[in-house]
Amino acid sequence: MSSITTRPMVDDRREIRGWAMYDWANSAFSTTVGTVFLGPYVTELARAAAGPDGMARFLGLPVAPASFLPFAISLSVLLQVFFLPMLGAIADYSHIRKQMLILFATMGASATVAMFFVTAPVWWLGGVLFVFANLCFGASIVFYNAYLPDIASPEQRDRVSSFGWAMGYLGGGLLLLFNLIFFQFHDALGISSGLAVRINLASAGLWWLGFSMFTWRRLRSRQPQRELPSDTGYFSVGVRQLRQTLRDLRHFPQTVQFLLAYLIYNDGVQTVIAISAIFGAEELGLDVGTLSMVILVVQFVAFFGALFFGWLAGRTGTKRALVISLIIWSVVVIYAYGFLYDAAGFFILGVAVGVVLGGSQALSRSLFSQMIPVGREAEYFSLYEISERGTSWLGPFVFALVNQFTGSLRLAILSVILFFVVGLVLLVLTNTAEAIAEARRAELPPDPLAA
Repeated sequence: MSSITTRPMVDDRREIRGWAMYDWANSAFSTTVGTVFLGPYVTELARAAAGPDGMARFLGLPVAPASFLPFAISLSVLLQVFFLPMLGAIADYSHIRKQMLILFATMGASATVAMFFVTAPVWWLGGVLFVFANLCFGASIVFYNAYLPDIASPEQRDRVSSFGWAMGYLGGGLLLLFNLIFFQFHDALGISSGLAVRINLASAGLWWLGFSMFTWRRLRSRQPQRELPSDTGYFSVGVRQLRQTLRDLRHFPQTVQFLLAYLIYNDGVQTVIAISAIFGAEELGLDVGTLSMVILVVQFVAFFGALFFGWLAGRTGTKRALVISLIIWSVVVIYAYGFLYDAAGFFILGVAVGVVLGGSQALSRSLFSQMIPVGREAEYFSLYEISERGTSWLGPFVFALVNQFTGSLRLAILSVILFFVVGLVLLVLTNTAEAIAEARRAELPPDPLAA
C-alpha cells in the first residue's frame, strides 16, 4: 500500500507524534556525543599519541591534542554550509524528502555507532566519524524541519514545533542520564573508563537509529517521486534550482531580515551554551560532577520550557513570545555577569536557560516555517540551518577576544548580550505579517529543467 496521499492531512496527531519522535531520536547525538563524551575522550587519546613536541600527527600534520576535535567540528560546519542548500534543492525538486531523511539519519546514526571502535591506535577515527555524522545530522534536520508546514496548520505550528523541541530535550536528557550513571559506576561493573565511553557513544547511534523508525513509519510522503530526464542528474538540477531560489530571495525581504535576526540572536544562544561550562569551571571552580548535573537540569527543564512557550505563543502571538524569550536571555547574561558566584547560583542559571532555551528555538522554527514559499521548504530550511551553524564561531570568538584583552570572564560573558540586543532589534523591525503574506502570494517555483 502506497504511503503517498493525494489529499494530505494536517494536524494529524499520530503523524505529529511520529514527526516529534525524530527530535527525541537525534538529540542523543547532540547531548551524549557532542556535549559530554566525545570531546574529552578523543582529546585524551590524542594527547597519549602525541610525540615529544606535544603534538599528535594526523595525515602527517601536527595538531595540538585539544585542537583536534574543534578542527573536526569546524570542518563539519563548513561542509554543511556547502552541502545543505544543495541537498535541500534536490529534495524539493525530486519530492524524495522522506527518503533523504531516512538515508541521512541512517548514515549519521551508523557513523555514531562506529565510534565504539575509536581506540588509542586509531584515535583520529573519532574526528573523522564525527565530521561525517555531524554532516548527516545537519542534513537530516533540514528534511525534518521541512515537514513542519506539511503536518501542521499555521495556527497549530507553534504548538507542534514546541512539542518537537520538548521531545528532543526529554529524549536527549534521558539517554544522557543513563549514560552518566553508567559511566559513574563503570568500575563497579568491571569496565574501564575508555570502554564505558565507547559504549555510551555507540548507544547514542543506536538510540538515534532505533527511535527514528517511529518517524519513518508515520510520516507520509506528500507527492510522488519526480523522475528526471535520462540526460540529467540530481546534482545538476539541484544547482539550477538553488540558483533560482537564491535569485528569488530578493522578493522576500522580510524573510531575509528575520533570517538575519535569527542568525545573530541564535549565535548568542549557542555561545551561552558553549561557554557556560568554562565559566562554571574557571570562574566558580565547579567540578565535573556539578557541571554534568546542571547539563541534565537544563535538558529536563527545557522540556517544560518549550511546551510553556508554545502555550505562550498561542496567547500573545509568536513574535511577541519570541521577543519575551530574547529579553529573558539578556537577563540571563546580566545575572551571570553581576550576580553569579556559587554552585547554587549556577543551578539557578541552568533553570533559567532551560526555561527559555527550547522556547526561543521552537518559536523561531515555527515562525520561519510560515515565511517559506510553497515547494521550497527544504531549500529555505537549509538556509535556516546554516544560519544557525555557519556563524556559530562568532559569539565564542567575541567572548574569547574580550577575555583575552580584559582578563575577565565576567566581562566576556557580558559581551554576549550584544547578540541578543542586536537580534532583538532586527526581530522587532521585521514585519513578520508581511513576510508571511509574501510567502503565500509567491507563485509555485518554476521547473529548473524548463527551457
